[in-house]
Amino acid sequence: MIAEKIHAIWSRELDLDEFSDTDDFFSIGGHSLIMTKIQLAIVTELGIEVPMDQLFRKSTVKEISEHIETALSAA
Repeated sequence: MIAEKIHAIWSRELDLDEFSDTDDFFSIGGHSLIMTKIQLAIVTELGIEVPMDQLFRKSTVKEISEHIETALSAA
């Protein structure tokens, strides 16, 4: 469920219809300004703040989703 929401956010912000959850954000056209929009969308839509450094380190939908799921289960 989290991965589907993150995928939808990326799709909207990157203006891409098709990409894999294991595709690297920067390899599919992402850059820091788009990442800022994604960070805000995650807070707005999922209610969890993912620090920018984590978004850059975990640069796939799969990795960010796992990070969020771990954070939610620890809370």
